[in-house]
Amino acid sequence: MISKAATLLEVARLAGVSTATVNRVLKQQGYISDDARQRVLAAVAATNYRPNVVARGLRTQHTYTIGLMLTAITVNPLFVGVAHAVEAAAIAAGYRVVIFNHGGSASHERHGIETFIAQRVDAVLFCTTASPDNVEILVDSGIPAIEIERSLTETARSVRVDNYVGARAAVDHLVGLGHRRIAFVGGDPAIYPRDLTRQRSVEDDRLSAYLDGMAAHGLKPMPNHVRLGTYYDLDAEISGTEGQQHTNALMALPEPPTAIFATCDILATGVLQSLYRMGKRVPQDVSVVGFDDTIAAYLAPQLTTVAQPMTALGRHGFDMALAAIERRKVPDEIVLETSLVIRNSTGRAP
Repeated sequence: MISKAATLLEVARLAGVSTATVNRVLKQQGYISDDARQRVLAAVAATNYRPNVVARGLRTQHTYTIGLMLTAITVNPLFVGVAHAVEAAAIAAGYRVVIFNHGGSASHERHGIETFIAQRVDAVLFCTTASPDNVEILVDSGIPAIEIERSLTETARSVRVDNYVGARAAVDHLVGLGHRRIAFVGGDPAIYPRDLTRQRSVEDDRLSAYLDGMAAHGLKPMPNHVRLGTYYDLDAEISGTEGQQHTNALMALPEPPTAIFATCDILATGVLQSLYRMGKRVPQDVSVVGFDDTIAAYLAPQLTTVAQPMTALGRHGFDMALAAIERRKVPDEIVLETSLVIRNSTGRAP
Protein backbone atom coordinates (compact mmCIF):
# COMPACT_ATOMS: atom_id res chain seq x y z
CA MET A 1 0.00 0.00 0.00
CA ILE A 2 1.44 3.37 -1.02
CA SER A 3 1.88 6.02 1.65
CA LYS A 4 -0.24 9.15 1.57
CA ALA A 5 3.02 11.10 1.49
CA ALA A 6 3.80 9.67 -1.93
CA THR A 7 6.75 11.03 -3.87
CA LEU A 8 6.91 12.13 -7.47
CA LEU A 9 8.97 9.01 -8.20
CA GLU A 10 6.25 6.74 -6.80
CA VAL A 11 3.65 8.42 -8.99
CA ALA A 12 5.91 8.00 -12.02
CA ARG A 13 6.51 4.31 -11.28
CA LEU A 14 2.79 3.60 -10.83
CA ALA A 15 1.94 5.42 -14.07
CA GLY A 16 4.79 3.78 -15.94
CA VAL A 17 6.30 7.09 -17.07
CA SER A 18 9.24 9.33 -16.18
CA THR A 19 9.15 11.94 -13.43
CA ALA A 20 9.57 14.55 -16.16
CA THR A 21 6.32 13.36 -17.75
CA VAL A 22 4.54 13.59 -14.39
CA ASN A 23 5.80 17.15 -13.99
CA ARG A 24 4.60 18.11 -17.48
CA VAL A 25 1.13 16.74 -16.76
CA LEU A 26 0.88 18.54 -13.43
CA LYS A 27 2.13 21.81 -14.90
CA GLN A 28 0.13 21.40 -18.14
CA GLN A 29 3.26 22.00 -20.20
CA GLY A 30 4.46 20.32 -23.35
CA TYR A 31 2.93 17.54 -25.39
CA ILE A 32 1.65 14.51 -23.50
CA SER A 33 -0.34 11.69 -25.10
CA ASP A 34 -3.89 11.24 -23.81
CA ASP A 35 -3.02 7.74 -22.59
CA ALA A 36 -0.01 8.94 -20.59
CA ARG A 37 -1.95 11.89 -19.19
CA GLN A 38 -4.77 9.65 -17.97
CA ARG A 39 -2.30 7.19 -16.38
CA VAL A 40 -0.53 10.00 -14.54
CA LEU A 41 -3.79 11.52 -13.29
CA ALA A 42 -4.97 8.09 -12.15
CA ALA A 43 -1.67 7.53 -10.31
CA VAL A 44 -1.92 10.96 -8.64
CA ALA A 45 -5.43 10.10 -7.43
CA ALA A 46 -4.41 6.60 -6.28
CA THR A 47 -1.41 7.83 -4.28
CA ASN A 48 -3.02 11.01 -2.99
CA TYR A 49 0.13 12.76 -4.22
CA ARG A 50 0.47 16.46 -3.39
CA PRO A 51 3.39 18.64 -4.55
CA ASN A 52 5.57 19.97 -1.75
CA VAL A 53 4.46 23.57 -2.05
CA VAL A 54 6.64 24.80 0.83
CA ALA A 55 9.82 23.38 -0.68
CA ARG A 56 8.94 24.65 -4.13
CA GLY A 57 8.25 28.09 -2.73
CA LEU A 58 11.65 28.23 -1.04
CA ARG A 59 13.35 27.33 -4.34
CA THR A 60 11.39 29.71 -6.56
CA GLN A 61 10.16 32.46 -4.23
CA HIS A 62 6.62 31.58 -5.31
CA THR A 63 3.76 30.95 -2.90
CA TYR A 64 1.86 28.78 -5.40
CA THR A 65 -1.26 30.76 -4.58
CA ILE A 66 -3.64 32.38 -7.06
CA GLY A 67 -6.06 35.14 -6.12
CA LEU A 68 -9.51 35.03 -7.75
CA MET A 69 -11.50 38.27 -7.56
CA LEU A 70 -15.19 37.69 -8.29
CA THR A 71 -18.05 40.14 -8.58
CA ALA A 72 -20.42 38.07 -6.43
CA ILE A 73 -20.41 34.29 -6.43
CA THR A 74 -23.96 33.99 -5.04
CA VAL A 75 -25.65 36.26 -7.59
CA ASN A 76 -24.70 34.90 -11.01
CA PRO A 77 -23.90 31.18 -11.58
CA LEU A 78 -21.48 32.27 -14.32
CA PHE A 79 -19.03 33.22 -11.57
CA VAL A 80 -19.48 29.82 -9.94
CA GLY A 81 -18.70 28.01 -13.19
CA VAL A 82 -15.59 30.08 -13.83
CA ALA A 83 -14.39 29.71 -10.23
CA HIS A 84 -14.81 25.94 -10.35
CA ALA A 85 -12.76 25.72 -13.56
CA VAL A 86 -10.00 27.96 -12.18
CA GLU A 87 -9.79 25.90 -9.00
CA ALA A 88 -9.67 22.59 -10.89
CA ALA A 89 -6.87 23.82 -13.16
CA ALA A 90 -4.97 25.29 -10.21
CA ILE A 91 -5.15 22.12 -8.13
CA ALA A 92 -3.91 20.04 -11.05
CA ALA A 93 -0.90 22.36 -11.30
CA GLY A 94 -0.16 22.31 -7.56
CA TYR A 95 -1.62 25.75 -6.78
CA ARG A 96 -4.26 26.85 -4.33
CA VAL A 97 -6.88 29.53 -4.93
CA VAL A 98 -7.99 32.31 -2.60
CA ILE A 99 -11.38 33.78 -3.56
CA PHE A 100 -12.57 37.30 -2.77
CA ASN A 101 -15.96 38.81 -3.70
CA HIS A 102 -16.12 42.59 -4.19
CA GLY A 103 -19.90 42.88 -4.68
CA GLY A 104 -19.52 45.71 -7.17
CA SER A 105 -17.64 47.91 -4.72
CA ALA A 106 -14.33 49.37 -5.93
CA SER A 107 -13.22 50.07 -2.36
CA HIS A 108 -14.05 46.52 -1.28
CA GLU A 109 -12.12 45.22 -4.27
CA ARG A 110 -9.19 47.45 -3.30
CA HIS A 111 -9.20 45.84 0.13
CA GLY A 112 -9.12 42.41 -1.51
CA ILE A 113 -6.22 43.45 -3.73
CA GLU A 114 -4.24 44.67 -0.74
CA THR A 115 -4.93 41.35 0.97
CA PHE A 116 -3.72 39.43 -2.08
CA ILE A 117 -0.53 41.49 -2.20
CA ALA A 118 0.08 40.93 1.53
CA GLN A 119 -0.36 37.17 1.02
CA ARG A 120 2.18 37.31 -1.83
CA VAL A 121 -0.09 35.63 -4.38
CA ASP A 122 1.63 34.77 -7.63
CA ALA A 123 -1.17 36.13 -9.86
CA VAL A 124 -4.74 37.40 -9.68
CA LEU A 125 -7.68 36.59 -11.94
CA PHE A 126 -10.65 38.96 -12.18
CA CYS A 127 -14.19 37.96 -13.10
CA THR A 128 -14.87 40.80 -13.30
CA THR A 129 -13.17 43.88 -11.91
CA ALA A 130 -15.11 46.63 -10.15
CA SER A 131 -12.45 49.19 -11.06
CA PRO A 132 -9.66 49.04 -13.68
CA ASP A 133 -7.57 51.13 -11.29
CA ASN A 134 -7.40 48.16 -8.92
CA VAL A 135 -6.06 45.96 -11.70
CA GLU A 136 -3.35 48.54 -12.35
CA ILE A 137 -2.31 48.36 -8.69
CA LEU A 138 -1.44 44.70 -9.18
CA VAL A 139 0.35 45.31 -12.46
CA ASP A 140 2.40 48.08 -10.86
CA SER A 141 3.27 45.65 -8.06
CA GLY A 142 4.66 43.17 -10.57
CA ILE A 143 1.86 40.63 -10.03
CA PRO A 144 0.31 39.21 -13.22
CA ALA A 145 -3.36 40.09 -13.65
CA ILE A 146 -5.81 38.27 -15.93
CA GLU A 147 -9.29 39.52 -16.76
CA ILE A 148 -11.99 36.93 -17.47
CA GLU A 149 -15.28 37.63 -19.35
CA ARG A 150 -14.65 41.39 -19.58
CA SER A 151 -11.46 43.18 -20.60
CA LEU A 152 -11.40 46.65 -19.06
CA THR A 153 -7.71 47.56 -18.99
CA GLU A 154 -4.94 47.93 -21.55
CA THR A 155 -2.27 46.27 -19.40
CA ALA A 156 -3.82 43.02 -18.14
CA ARG A 157 -4.17 39.93 -20.31
CA SER A 158 -7.70 38.71 -20.88
CA VAL A 159 -9.94 35.87 -22.00
CA ARG A 160 -13.49 36.54 -23.15
CA VAL A 161 -16.11 35.37 -25.61
CA ASP A 162 -17.26 36.89 -28.88
CA ASN A 163 -20.48 38.44 -27.61
CA TYR A 164 -21.41 39.89 -30.99
CA VAL A 165 -21.38 36.54 -32.78
CA GLY A 166 -23.27 34.89 -29.92
CA ALA A 167 -26.03 37.50 -29.85
CA ARG A 168 -26.31 37.48 -33.63
CA ALA A 169 -26.89 33.71 -33.57
CA ALA A 170 -29.82 34.23 -31.18
CA VAL A 171 -31.45 36.79 -33.47
CA ASP A 172 -30.93 34.65 -36.57
CA HIS A 173 -32.51 31.68 -34.78
CA LEU A 174 -35.65 33.64 -33.89
CA VAL A 175 -36.00 35.13 -37.37
CA GLY A 176 -35.58 31.65 -38.81
CA LEU A 177 -38.60 30.57 -36.77
CA GLY A 178 -40.68 33.27 -38.44
CA HIS A 179 -40.56 35.90 -35.70
CA ARG A 180 -40.69 39.53 -36.80
CA ARG A 181 -41.55 41.30 -33.54
CA ILE A 182 -38.44 40.44 -31.55
CA ALA A 183 -37.74 42.37 -28.36
CA PHE A 184 -34.33 42.92 -26.81
CA VAL A 185 -33.85 42.93 -23.02
CA GLY A 186 -30.28 43.59 -21.93
CA GLY A 187 -27.66 45.60 -20.13
CA ASP A 188 -27.47 49.31 -20.84
CA PRO A 189 -24.19 50.28 -22.57
CA ALA A 190 -24.41 53.61 -20.74
CA ILE A 191 -24.15 51.83 -17.38
CA TYR A 192 -21.45 49.22 -17.94
CA PRO A 193 -17.76 50.01 -18.59
CA ARG A 194 -16.09 49.64 -21.98
CA ASP A 195 -12.97 47.75 -22.93
CA LEU A 196 -10.29 50.46 -23.12
CA THR A 197 -8.60 48.80 -26.09
CA ARG A 198 -11.67 48.22 -28.26
CA GLN A 199 -13.75 51.08 -26.82
CA ARG A 200 -16.68 48.68 -26.74
CA SER A 201 -18.43 46.83 -23.94
CA VAL A 202 -20.16 43.47 -23.69
CA GLU A 203 -23.41 45.42 -23.84
CA ASP A 204 -22.36 47.32 -26.99
CA ASP A 205 -21.57 44.03 -28.73
CA ARG A 206 -24.83 42.32 -27.80
CA LEU A 207 -27.05 45.30 -28.65
CA SER A 208 -25.24 45.92 -31.94
CA ALA A 209 -25.66 42.27 -32.90
CA TYR A 210 -29.40 42.51 -32.27
CA LEU A 211 -29.80 45.70 -34.31
CA ASP A 212 -27.56 44.45 -37.12
CA GLY A 213 -29.28 41.08 -37.16
CA MET A 214 -32.71 42.65 -37.44
CA ALA A 215 -31.53 44.96 -40.22
CA ALA A 216 -29.88 42.10 -42.12
CA HIS A 217 -33.26 40.38 -42.29
CA GLY A 218 -35.06 43.53 -43.39
CA LEU A 219 -36.58 44.10 -39.94
CA LYS A 220 -36.70 47.14 -37.70
CA PRO A 221 -37.34 46.90 -33.96
CA MET A 222 -40.85 47.97 -33.00
CA PRO A 223 -41.12 51.12 -30.84
CA ASN A 224 -40.25 50.36 -27.20
CA HIS A 225 -39.12 46.82 -28.03
CA VAL A 226 -35.58 47.57 -26.83
CA ARG A 227 -35.40 47.49 -23.04
CA LEU A 228 -32.10 48.36 -21.32
CA GLY A 229 -31.02 48.44 -17.69
CA THR A 230 -29.12 46.28 -15.18
CA TYR A 231 -29.00 42.50 -15.31
CA TYR A 232 -29.70 41.91 -11.63
CA ASP A 233 -29.34 43.39 -8.16
CA LEU A 234 -25.89 42.60 -6.75
CA ASP A 235 -27.28 42.81 -3.21
CA ALA A 236 -30.05 40.26 -3.79
CA GLU A 237 -30.46 36.56 -4.44
CA ILE A 238 -31.33 35.46 -7.97
CA SER A 239 -34.86 36.80 -8.45
CA GLY A 240 -35.36 37.85 -12.06
CA THR A 241 -37.04 41.08 -10.93
CA GLU A 242 -35.50 43.12 -13.74
CA GLY A 243 -36.66 40.65 -16.37
CA GLN A 244 -40.17 40.66 -14.93
CA GLN A 245 -40.41 44.43 -15.10
CA HIS A 246 -39.21 44.56 -18.70
CA THR A 247 -41.63 41.83 -19.76
CA ASN A 248 -44.60 43.46 -18.06
CA ALA A 249 -43.89 46.64 -20.03
CA LEU A 250 -43.33 44.79 -23.32
CA MET A 251 -46.49 42.72 -23.16
CA ALA A 252 -48.60 45.81 -22.33
CA LEU A 253 -47.66 47.43 -25.66
CA PRO A 254 -50.24 47.68 -28.48
CA GLU A 255 -48.01 45.36 -30.53
CA PRO A 256 -46.24 43.09 -28.05
CA PRO A 257 -43.32 40.93 -29.18
CA THR A 258 -43.71 37.30 -30.21
CA ALA A 259 -40.12 36.66 -29.10
CA ILE A 260 -37.86 38.10 -26.40
CA PHE A 261 -34.07 37.92 -26.45
CA ALA A 262 -32.85 38.43 -22.87
CA THR A 263 -29.07 38.79 -22.78
CA CYS A 264 -28.58 37.02 -19.44
CA ASP A 265 -30.18 33.82 -18.15
CA ILE A 266 -31.18 35.63 -14.96
CA LEU A 267 -33.05 38.24 -17.02
CA ALA A 268 -34.65 35.40 -18.97
CA THR A 269 -35.77 33.83 -15.69
CA GLY A 270 -37.77 36.97 -14.94
CA VAL A 271 -39.17 36.96 -18.49
CA LEU A 272 -40.47 33.42 -18.04
CA GLN A 273 -41.90 34.23 -14.61
CA SER A 274 -43.79 37.24 -15.96
CA LEU A 275 -45.16 35.35 -18.97
CA TYR A 276 -46.31 32.51 -16.71
CA ARG A 277 -48.22 34.92 -14.47
CA MET A 278 -49.91 36.40 -17.56
CA GLY A 279 -51.01 32.98 -18.72
CA LYS A 280 -48.80 33.18 -21.80
CA ARG A 281 -47.49 29.89 -23.16
CA VAL A 282 -43.81 29.50 -23.98
CA PRO A 283 -43.04 28.98 -26.82
CA GLN A 284 -46.55 28.77 -28.32
CA ASP A 285 -47.37 32.43 -27.58
CA VAL A 286 -43.92 33.92 -26.94
CA SER A 287 -40.46 32.49 -27.58
CA VAL A 288 -37.61 33.31 -25.19
CA VAL A 289 -33.82 33.16 -25.64
CA GLY A 290 -31.26 33.78 -22.90
CA PHE A 291 -27.49 34.26 -22.72
CA ASP A 292 -24.86 32.42 -20.59
CA ASP A 293 -26.26 28.86 -20.23
CA THR A 294 -25.96 28.82 -16.46
CA ILE A 295 -29.43 27.94 -15.09
CA ALA A 296 -31.07 27.54 -18.51
CA ALA A 297 -31.43 23.76 -18.37
CA TYR A 298 -33.18 23.94 -14.97
CA LEU A 299 -35.97 26.32 -16.00
CA ALA A 300 -39.44 25.40 -17.19
CA PRO A 301 -39.54 25.20 -20.10
CA GLN A 302 -35.84 24.57 -20.55
CA LEU A 303 -34.33 27.75 -21.97
CA THR A 304 -32.81 28.19 -25.41
CA THR A 305 -29.69 30.25 -24.74
CA VAL A 306 -26.30 31.41 -25.97
CA ALA A 307 -23.76 29.38 -24.01
CA GLN A 308 -20.59 30.95 -22.68
CA PRO A 309 -17.91 28.25 -22.22
CA MET A 310 -17.43 28.79 -18.48
CA THR A 311 -14.99 25.91 -18.05
CA ALA A 312 -12.83 27.12 -20.94
CA LEU A 313 -12.92 30.70 -19.65
CA GLY A 314 -11.64 29.61 -16.25
CA ARG A 315 -9.09 27.15 -17.60
CA HIS A 316 -7.65 29.58 -20.14
CA GLY A 317 -7.57 32.29 -17.49
CA PHE A 318 -5.50 30.11 -15.17
CA ASP A 319 -3.26 28.94 -18.03
CA MET A 320 -2.54 32.58 -18.93
CA ALA A 321 -1.72 33.34 -15.30
CA LEU A 322 0.57 30.32 -15.03
CA ALA A 323 2.39 31.26 -18.22
CA ALA A 324 2.90 34.80 -16.90
CA ILE A 325 4.21 33.46 -13.57
CA GLU A 326 6.66 31.22 -15.37
CA ARG A 327 7.60 34.02 -17.77
CA ARG A 328 6.45 32.10 -20.81
CA LYS A 329 5.03 33.80 -23.87
CA VAL A 330 1.27 34.13 -23.75
CA PRO A 331 -1.20 36.01 -25.95
CA ASP A 332 -2.52 39.28 -24.59
CA GLU A 333 -6.09 38.22 -25.39
CA ILE A 334 -7.98 35.00 -26.07
CA VAL A 335 -11.45 35.23 -27.62
CA LEU A 336 -13.55 32.08 -27.32
CA GLU A 337 -16.59 31.05 -29.33
CA THR A 338 -20.10 30.86 -27.92
CA SER A 339 -22.68 28.28 -29.01
CA LEU A 340 -26.45 28.49 -29.37
CA VAL A 341 -28.11 25.75 -27.30
CA ILE A 342 -31.63 25.17 -28.60
CA ARG A 343 -34.07 23.84 -26.01
CA ASN A 344 -37.82 24.14 -25.45
CA SER A 345 -38.39 27.90 -25.02
CA THR A 346 -38.33 28.76 -28.73
CA GLY A 347 -40.75 27.75 -31.47
CA ARG A 348 -42.52 28.93 -34.59
CA ALA A 349 -43.99 32.44 -34.49
CA PRO A 350 -47.74 32.43 -33.72
